Amino acid sequence: MRIRYLHTMVRVKDLEESMKFYGLLGLKETRRIDVEAGRFTLVFMAPDGQEECPIELTWNWDGDEGLPSDSRHFGHLAYEVEDIYAMCQHLQDNGVVINRPPRDGRMAFVRSPDNISIELLQQGTAREPQEPWASMENTGHW
Repeated sequence: MRIRYLHTMVRVKDLEESMKFYGLLGLKETRRIDVEAGRFTLVFMAPDGQEECPIELTWNWDGDEGLPSDSRHFGHLAYEVEDIYAMCQHLQDNGVVINRPPRDGRMAFVRSPDNISIELLQQGTAREPQEPWASMENTGHW
């Protein structure tokens, strides 16, 4: 029996704000489905050339009040990046808090506008530790 990865779904409160955040990570909209009967929109976003690995942003037009909240069972999304320091600087320059800085030159964590934990991993081997990241403290949780 074989299985194939399809996507990771996260519920978002503000579709445009969430799309902007994932856009900062380098993801682009690959598909959009508006479901009038269910009053929701699905937006699939993925890195260029990796359209088979999307994140599905689910936005309920009438909000999420009254829906069960089981987000505590969600771990994180993980993306490999070419330059962990450049990506973290880009995100920070655009107002994103780096919750777990890449002190080790290998791993960082940020959170989306909907509090989804995003792990960023350096492609290949870890980069040499460098400032300001090497001495930066954690902020919040991830």
